[in-house]
Amino acid sequence: MKSAIALLAAAAVSVSAHSTWQDLWVGSTDQITTCTRTVIDNNPITSLTSADMFCGRSPKATTGICTVAAGSSLTVEMHAQAGARACKDAAIGGNHYGPVLVYMAKVSDATTASSASFFKVAEDGYTGTTASWGTEILNANCGKRAFVVPASLAPGNYLVRAEAIALHAGAQQPQPYVSCFQVKVTGGGSATPAGVSFPGAYKLSDPLFTKAIYDSGFKYVSPGPAVWSG
Repeated sequence: MKSAIALLAAAAVSVSAHSTWQDLWVGSTDQITTCTRTVIDNNPITSLTSADMFCGRSPKATTGICTVAAGSSLTVEMHAQAGARACKDAAIGGNHYGPVLVYMAKVSDATTASSASFFKVAEDGYTGTTASWGTEILNANCGKRAFVVPASLAPGNYLVRAEAIALHAGAQQPQPYVSCFQVKVTGGGSATPAGVSFPGAYKLSDPLFTKAIYDSGFKYVSPGPAVWSG
């Protein structure tokens, strides 16, 4: 938990502290933005009920699809400005404390899907110790969050939805940063886990959003469904 002074000051930080999910790695191969639905700018989504919660702010259509084998790793990468990947700069600065979450959704065509059922595959929340917010862990890892594509997933097209939710602005003022990546999963099994819709999965009345993170009574409660590991 952070002090009230630091977090109230953070609410006034300029857009230079804002960020976007930009790049995808398949294993150790940097795919850059080949399969990224690149969002229009680095500002946060302003409402949990906005259509932007699906894949970010006015994302650009792309025909790129990155292929990954079930059971292997993907890494999503966030930075403050487009193409600015230097590790000396915070991936998301300005005391934008909050969780980092990754979802997947099976779709018939990753290049055109505009609705999907998302299941959570990774989350870094808050453990109550120094530098333990998901966004702080992200900054320490040069904006990268790796996860394993569940080995039991059915093959096919998927959307990978990366999200960071900045909570520094206060109660009921979450600031989600979302982007989607288009992938094709090969191998795997037959699992097609149930998921949630965006928008719709989160509400301002959810426990995570009802109390400011600098309030003495704040307790981290994961937003959305539990992580599905297969």
